[in-house]
Amino acid sequence: MASNPLVGIFRVKELRERVLFTTLMLIVFRLGAVLPIPGINVNALKVYFLAQQNSGNAIVDYLDFFAGGAFSNFSVFMLGIMPYISMSIMMQLFLIIFPALKKIAEEEGGKKRIQKYQRIGTVVVCLIQSYAVTVWADRIPNAVTIGKLTYSIIAMLTVTTGTMFLMWIGEQITKRGIGNGISLLIFAGIVARLPQAVWELVQKVQNRELNPVFVIVVLVMFAAVVALVVFEQQGQRKIPVHYAKRVVGRKMYGAQNTYIPFKINPSGVIPVIFASSLLTFPLQIASGIGANVKWLNDFSHWLRPNGIAYNVFYTLLIIFFAYFYTQVSLNPIEISKNIRENGGSIPGIRTERMEEYMTGILNRIILPGSLYLALIAILPTIIQKLFNFPSSISYLMGGTSLLILVGVDLDTMSQVESLLRMHHHEGLTKKGKIRARNL
Repeated sequence: MASNPLVGIFRVKELRERVLFTTLMLIVFRLGAVLPIPGINVNALKVYFLAQQNSGNAIVDYLDFFAGGAFSNFSVFMLGIMPYISMSIMMQLFLIIFPALKKIAEEEGGKKRIQKYQRIGTVVVCLIQSYAVTVWADRIPNAVTIGKLTYSIIAMLTVTTGTMFLMWIGEQITKRGIGNGISLLIFAGIVARLPQAVWELVQKVQNRELNPVFVIVVLVMFAAVVALVVFEQQGQRKIPVHYAKRVVGRKMYGAQNTYIPFKINPSGVIPVIFASSLLTFPLQIASGIGANVKWLNDFSHWLRPNGIAYNVFYTLLIIFFAYFYTQVSLNPIEISKNIRENGGSIPGIRTERMEEYMTGILNRIILPGSLYLALIAILPTIIQKLFNFPSSISYLMGGTSLLILVGVDLDTMSQVESLLRMHHHEGLTKKGKIRARNL
């Protein structure tokens, strides 16, 4: 037992404290997911969403998927962390579009100012989405037990506060826990929904609503996809770099050969999360107040998650964010500049052409990687169409959920392994090393 890596986690004081703190924060997150907004009739909600589930409302399943089941409970965390992610996307785009904003970010203390603007923007996004929620609640019979105006004010304040509190929890997990707090919150929401999805699948097979052969085929397909996702996320292209001899002070450093690892999918699961978040925002508003506005109702039907338009936009956004995020995190110009400043060179490539060379490699890597991500992400829709699987099951057992589950799990294991090795313990794997994925 002494060599057991799981035992080693709790032997290291720092790692033990981080794991326990992360677990406590995730428990708080799950408790908030079942705590309803004041003024909501829980029994009326159960009746309404049961009818929606039986009628196959893909929008409800989709919104509930990203909220970890909190949406159908009308809980204080019903918007989840998606408003914060949506605002993060918009802020990164604003930094590119508006030079003045980028200049502020580059100043001393500029990052804190940008974070402040981002938090203010998150509050605005939450208020807009929470208003759509209040309009939706008015359509549910006997759901609201207090006055409409009173409920609207309480709901908007409660839900907005809930999202901001989730944002704080994510930051604390990143700072005091095992890292990647925002990603772990999304991960926990998906995992919490899996037992219910599996039980629903078993019931449908028992009631002969689903062919057992099709279920086995789909499960084998999902297992193969998980293996392919792990293989693809771990793959990388190594760019050799040679550093000549140089003198620093009174010391001479000899020549050194190293490499720059360019992952096949440098941005990891970020494009999928960004694309989902960006589509969730208009979809939730349109579906929330669409009953009162005809064109919004038509728009929500047109952009339904299992429709052609949604999946086309989803694919295009994944490809766009794969390129966008890679250019932000792996800028060939900055990498080339650092290599030149340290007296390095790429064998066979002129110094002035390093940017062009690395840009070409990144473009060739990102395109197949982003297309692969998009194919996995739309897998639930394919499963629904081919095998008549319910959307609530296919969303949780394939596509986006698989990418997020596998990606966040690999990155969390990498964080834990690095902490174990730092304290002279064996890693989580006996052979090799888990590679971080820069989530």
